Amino acid sequence: MKHVRLTNVHQSITFSRRMMLLGAAEAAVGALMIGRLGWLAVAQNEKYQLLSESNRVQLIPVPPRRGWIIDRNGKPIAINRASFRVDIIPQQLTDAKTVIPKVAELLKLDADDVERIEDDLKTTRGFRPVPVADNVPYEHYAAITVRLPELPGVAASRGFTRYYPAGAAVGQLVGYVGTANSTEYEAEGKNPLLLVPGVKIGKEGLEKTLEQTLRGQPGGQRVEVTARGKIVKELDPKPDRSGGTVQLAIDAELQEFAARRMGEESGSCVILDCLTGDILALVSMPAYDPNSFSDGVGRTEWKTLSEDPRKPLLNKVLNALYPPGSTIKPMGALALLEHGIDPKAHVFCGGGYQLGNRFFRCLGRHGSINMHRAIAKSCNTYFYAMSNRIGYDKVAPMARRLGLGEKFDLPVVSQNYGTVPDSEWKRRKFEQNRRIVERPDWTNSDTLNAAIGQGFLIVNPLQLAVMSARIASGRDLQPLLLGVHKTSPKLIGLDPKHIETVHHAMWEVVNGDGTAGASRLPFPDIQMSGKTGTAQVRRIGASASRGQGGEWKYRDHGLFVFFAPSDKPRYAGAVVIEHGMGGARAAAPVAKDVLTFLFDRAKAMQSLAALEQQWGGTLAERTARRAAAIKAAAAAAT
Repeated sequence: MKHVRLTNVHQSITFSRRMMLLGAAEAAVGALMIGRLGWLAVAQNEKYQLLSESNRVQLIPVPPRRGWIIDRNGKPIAINRASFRVDIIPQQLTDAKTVIPKVAELLKLDADDVERIEDDLKTTRGFRPVPVADNVPYEHYAAITVRLPELPGVAASRGFTRYYPAGAAVGQLVGYVGTANSTEYEAEGKNPLLLVPGVKIGKEGLEKTLEQTLRGQPGGQRVEVTARGKIVKELDPKPDRSGGTVQLAIDAELQEFAARRMGEESGSCVILDCLTGDILALVSMPAYDPNSFSDGVGRTEWKTLSEDPRKPLLNKVLNALYPPGSTIKPMGALALLEHGIDPKAHVFCGGGYQLGNRFFRCLGRHGSINMHRAIAKSCNTYFYAMSNRIGYDKVAPMARRLGLGEKFDLPVVSQNYGTVPDSEWKRRKFEQNRRIVERPDWTNSDTLNAAIGQGFLIVNPLQLAVMSARIASGRDLQPLLLGVHKTSPKLIGLDPKHIETVHHAMWEVVNGDGTAGASRLPFPDIQMSGKTGTAQVRRIGASASRGQGGEWKYRDHGLFVFFAPSDKPRYAGAVVIEHGMGGARAAAPVAKDVLTFLFDRAKAMQSLAALEQQWGGTLAERTARRAAAIKAAAAAAT
């Protein structure tokens, strides 16, 4: 019995201890919970209040407005206009197979757009939005917004889209904008601005090179939403900060006229101010419409543009290279004069020039001819003989002095600046690649070819325009694209008598019995001076392939350099018509009309209207028809 009693006492004591320990634990847990609640309610009050607010209030990003691009007179070249857009946030997209077809149906998207969206969704990362449609009509935007709860991952927003009033006329000049890709995002150190739906960056042209100036800071619209994400009301917005405005030296009206005047030709037109070097027009045609690219170009349109033999995606002013042909004869004349050649000295032209056992042909039989007539009639024989007399190593420095082969300091993506050859250049080329240049030494044949703008000599149209402007003004003009300038650069150091000799000869080309007599300006008191050129595309024995019946891509290029007024040069430039079969035939008439526009806009527009009627409408109308045809072809292919 005593053993049983001790066991009960022991059990009682053990139970009491356990109760005390359990009560202490419960008290500790309770105190901890009370402390935690107090800490959350007091110390963490602000944090959780903000989290609660963020669940209730969301910020819909508003893309910043890009800075405007305006011309020298303040006329807009690239602006913004209000628009609606739709994007997809990949990590919020839960059912792509259902959502994408539904969005495509509501927005009336074609197969190209759907394919692009699906491809973008496969390659995008994180919360980076995939553009669905930009510049969406209001009724389509409204149809999307009322169905947002049914479309997880779809974001509809209001913002601004880039707009180019002149369309294709400024395509190669300003470039276009687009959504940043992963490479661009990484290159900017994962800038979160590039993830904002609707934010676009410059992809080409001035839009790209001036990106940091044109880009703004995003804003946002604060909205109150339910737990399901339905908008209850809009709160105070956070305004965006617009980018800076950029003024160009370009004359927007001249730019558009020159682009329209090019018609259906493939080529370029550059106009410079002879007093300052301001680029008044920089036209490369055909060109893409940057408005199409701003809205998102489809695969079919991109493929069509890429495969077009007239290369609408290439800026021909800066990146296309051509043999300059006879347009460099005024430059050659200045080199001859500087090295002691008497401009009155005669050379007999019997149809060409004999060099050893090879006969270099001329464009005609000019008889006894001096420098003035050689430029006016574009006599190859004269420049063969005189250039061979002094050697091309004495001509090449003048070419470089007048801008040929020069890379200019311009805010452009790229420049191809060609080649001004000489004996040293040929030796370097031979050492680099013996297959291209078989003989390392400069030969007399090389001199003759270069003297008439063929052989190794290749330049871009901007260089030709600069050459013309420097000859016209006698000044070391640099082409300027940004801002409007009032001062003239220093003299280039040429003998004024030499410049006068060349000026008179270039006047004869247009106003006498020279090669461009059909392109005189339609004014009794304003005259143009110039020089035509024909650049051979390839060596051909049969003349038919270079004529009307030949294949377009094998026809010769037509070039023309010019300045006006002849007695007091103010404007200079160059026109290149690819496969135009001659400068007098294809390029000089364009220069004539462009200069006419500068002196009498009404007269020039009247002439243009008649031409556009023959071509099937204005540039904008023809561009719209082509875009519609591309879309129709894309729809038919699906």
